[in-house]
Amino acid sequence: MGLLTSLQGDRIYLDTNIWIYALEGFPTFFQELTALFQSIDQGNLQAITSELTLAEVLVKPIQNGNSIQQDTYKQAITSNSHLLVIPIQRELLINAAQLRVTTNLKLPDAIHAATALATQCSTFLTNDLKFQNVSGLQIVVLSQVIFP
Repeated sequence: MGLLTSLQGDRIYLDTNIWIYALEGFPTFFQELTALFQSIDQGNLQAITSELTLAEVLVKPIQNGNSIQQDTYKQAITSNSHLLVIPIQRELLINAAQLRVTTNLKLPDAIHAATALATQCSTFLTNDLKFQNVSGLQIVVLSQVIFP
């Protein structure tokens, strides 16, 4: 089926794990994610993520003292014409709290889901099955698309 054909619409929310797989070159997902990011760079898709993503991806590089990897993430996760990095605001936190009640998501995941809903994303791309409980979001689980 392929990742690009499984995406609905053109506003795609990218969960933290997608950034890690793409920027660290996970072999299992490399080809599909390369095609995804090329499509984003060409303007075929609008990618959206939360500022929270940056905080999450930087943990390991900071722990490991890997300044090159830190810089890679900082440069990649920056708003531009094809990527919107959404700030965490009060209304998103309130919506995230409501999602936690109905879905049992942990707070960071609820913030991601609330951000995707608030920005009217047509697809939420993740590799985390927990998001499938969020109503109103079309969830695409990367490993299920690549290994159906």
